Amino acid sequence: MPVRKTKRGAERTPLGGEWDVIVCGASFAGLTVARELSGSPARVLVLDRYEIGERQTSACAAPTVWLEALGLSASIRQTFGDLVFHTPHGHTRMRLPWTFSTFDYPELCGLLWSQADAEFETAKVEGRAKAAAANGAGAAPVSIVTDRGVVTAPLVVDALGWRRILGDGYQPPDAPLSRGLEVHPGGSGVDLELWIERAVVPAGYGWSFPAGDELRVGVGSFDPRHHVREPTVELAARLELPAEGYQGNWIPHRLRDAVESDVFFCGDSAGHCLPTTAEGIRPAFYFGVACGREIRSVVEGRSSRDAALVRYGAFNDSHRWKYESMLRVQKLVPRVPPRILGPALKAMSAERFVRWSFNHYLGICAPAIAASAPEPIAEPAPA
Repeated sequence: MPVRKTKRGAERTPLGGEWDVIVCGASFAGLTVARELSGSPARVLVLDRYEIGERQTSACAAPTVWLEALGLSASIRQTFGDLVFHTPHGHTRMRLPWTFSTFDYPELCGLLWSQADAEFETAKVEGRAKAAAANGAGAAPVSIVTDRGVVTAPLVVDALGWRRILGDGYQPPDAPLSRGLEVHPGGSGVDLELWIERAVVPAGYGWSFPAGDELRVGVGSFDPRHHVREPTVELAARLELPAEGYQGNWIPHRLRDAVESDVFFCGDSAGHCLPTTAEGIRPAFYFGVACGREIRSVVEGRSSRDAALVRYGAFNDSHRWKYESMLRVQKLVPRVPPRILGPALKAMSAERFVRWSFNHYLGICAPAIAASAPEPIAEPAPA
């Protein structure tokens, strides 16, 4: 388990004041937003309950091209060109048209933070204060209540995760959330491996992601009512590994509105995690870039907050059909008879199909956005 480094007790001094931008959440999405505001005239505050890089909640793997595009290559622990699927009726190896890399979470967060020039405070965000009235000089400020006091800014980002604390939140298990849990035993491996077996989990999959000197072994269930601790322990035992170093989280699998009541939502708070694959890091980077650039256009006087909210919301909504398509696949996979699933994966491992399908998949949240000029994000043309 992670060692808590955050300030406690008397060290948690009162916090208050006004900033130009407040980013709530200091993981993939929030730190990417802060990175996009580097060098702007804005005074930016980033808030999180934990220190930066303190609390890992994912298997920490992403397309290598995205890590390279954001200057995060130093955090890479292992890179893979193949993906191995296990089913009750066979095993399939797919040669990918691009590579995935596992990475060190604290180091990656540190690298993102080093590219920002914001202020950071450890504070638990508890919600919004009563809305203040506009004074005629600009957009009405948004006040954020924390366990250390109230902070205010006209531009606020909720990147706090699936709870969507500054908006209309979810309550599991009666919500479109998947459930994931993994263990981190020491060891090594050469392949990214996925298990699509009802004996592992009725609706979902298991995984083993090597990362240098440790293995990240876990189970994700598309059904939030299906507990995953026992299946995770059983999968680790199958691999002759101890079940140690637990971490888990709820995983949203439905895209949500990215703006609500003058707040920008990014990452899991906007449901940006991709259905079927539960890949959330790349979308957090992608929408974090888009969100940060819209906010930057406001603080640099090229746009208004209302216009930025509308554009970012439209950009988010333009991806809705892609997310809904992947959600339909997520619902379909558990219904495929096991005797058909194995041969189907074999057929889909053909080089031409893999190249076509995985390149389209990468294009849902394409890395090209990270290399483009830091201007407001235009709505993409339909694919």
